[in-house]
Amino acid sequence: MDDETTTDSRGPLYPARLPTFHRIPPPATVASLVRWFWIPEWHLAPGRTSRQHLISYPACNVVVEPDLVGISGPTTRASHRDLDGDGWAVGALLHPAAVRAFVDDPATVRDAYVPLDLPDLQGRVVACMQGAESGEERRAAAVDAFTDWLVESVPPPGGEALLANRMAQVIDGDVEMLRVGEVADEVGVSVRTLQRLARRYVGVTPAAMIRRRRLQEAAARLRAEPDTDLAGLAAELGYADQAHLAGEFRRALDFTPSSYRRAPG
Repeated sequence: MDDETTTDSRGPLYPARLPTFHRIPPPATVASLVRWFWIPEWHLAPGRTSRQHLISYPACNVVVEPDLVGISGPTTRASHRDLDGDGWAVGALLHPAAVRAFVDDPATVRDAYVPLDLPDLQGRVVACMQGAESGEERRAAAVDAFTDWLVESVPPPGGEALLANRMAQVIDGDVEMLRVGEVADEVGVSVRTLQRLARRYVGVTPAAMIRRRRLQEAAARLRAEPDTDLAGLAAELGYADQAHLAGEFRRALDFTPSSYRRAPG
């Protein structure tokens, strides 16, 4: 497997502060289960801490670390993690179709990180990440091990689960999708069915998924183009006005668009 990164840079609020970080597309065998694998590795001097700020996707991640496996649920606000010492993690950003293989109700892990009892998965990935190969070979082996475990352990998704994948794809992939009814029409289901799919396979509402995508888009644009006109950006992303955009930033991130684009990193 090639250690290639995806082109999607949304998620981290301050990418320059990240440790070594790779996003690796999934093999075809698990493409309906995993959006991508992600692997950070860090080596920090004694006494130094690196705080990683995120505005996560409205989705679940299964994460293998040296001493545990956990599931990180969908978030409703920005989050952070403090890194120190030496470490790594191997995560899988799950498509909705995979979520119920790990948790019956994704709402129960909303804004939480919950341990999973998966020693076989942990053992396989840890063995790869602690191997003597080069960094690229080690990461490729870890992704292969994670993939093999998924193929063995998670049944192929059925029709409803794949419909949930389609819902997430439409919401995340089309910036013009601003209303739940528009998403339902594009997916070919009723609004009530769309809401049920989101409840069963995502853990937040379709409206919350749309809001998160817009907020990620806004943050990415402000980071890439700090001089972007805020009123124009708000209109482009479907906010009622600049004040609406600023309010969404404050509610989810605790700071304004203006302060974010002035922040280093």
